[in-house]
Amino acid sequence: MNRRHLLAAAPALLAAPAFAQSWRPERPIEIVVGFVAGGATDLDARLYARFLEPRIGGPVVVVNRPGAGGEVALAAVARGRADGTMLGTTNMPGLLTIPIERPAQFRLADFAPIGNLVTDPGAISVTAESPYRSIEELIEAARRAPETIPFGSPGVGTDDHLLLVLMQKETGTRFNHVAFQGDPQIRTAMLGRQIVASGLNLGFVLANNEGVRLLAQAGAARSRFAPDLPTLRERGINVVMASERGLVMPAGTPPAIVARFREATDDVVRDPEFVRAIEARMLEVRHEPGEAWFARLREDEARYRALWQTTPWAQR
Repeated sequence: MNRRHLLAAAPALLAAPAFAQSWRPERPIEIVVGFVAGGATDLDARLYARFLEPRIGGPVVVVNRPGAGGEVALAAVARGRADGTMLGTTNMPGLLTIPIERPAQFRLADFAPIGNLVTDPGAISVTAESPYRSIEELIEAARRAPETIPFGSPGVGTDDHLLLVLMQKETGTRFNHVAFQGDPQIRTAMLGRQIVASGLNLGFVLANNEGVRLLAQAGAARSRFAPDLPTLRERGINVVMASERGLVMPAGTPPAIVARFREATDDVVRDPEFVRAIEARMLEVRHEPGEAWFARLREDEARYRALWQTTPWAQR
């Protein structure tokens, strides 16, 4: 950029931070959640909304739009108002895997990243009265009777479903995958004996553990919230899977407004009260801001595309 162009651009460059600080939403801000109320993603969004309101200067409401493993909500955000009054929650790996497995109504490029908030390892659970007392017993039962053991997840391409797909690949088993619209329905179905096992995330199960037995967690290492629960890797099943939950805005949102939300989110995740509330739900705060977060996701996307070539999970 030459001197003349730089001087011409200077007023806009100087005005952007001032605009970001003075901007106030003209209507309530919506956070669109792709799963039903009461699930882990919904609870994250409602907690974040409470801490965002005083920092952004306007009311924040959570809108649940469940369906298609989160695609309904993400598509609504991709096509939504790019004026700073709409955010969407994201779930990994569904944010990346849905456009790989089918002609989706959104792409990663349709979003402006605000940041990742938390990580929640996957886990395999059954009812407390289940005859399966270890992950090895559950795997052996599935090996003896392929496609007869119902396993619940929030939908094709979600972290819980990919956990099942990878576990089946590693162990040479086939479960009967059953999709639901969110964590509460999966838990209810399991307690009602409609399914035998589930891939509910560790934090959700620990916070709602009545009548449930955890068999294994799918983190790279044991969670400090469940130090006695072995990982799948420890049991000889080389699978690591977790739900990463973050926030995006429509790609056309003015950069200054996006920057305002990033700054507010940076402040939220440093708030000790927010951290305590997250950890009370047995979750780890894992903040990755803006473009650094999406840079990593683009690398992850390439790995999931490679996995799709060998293990097309929509068929499993």
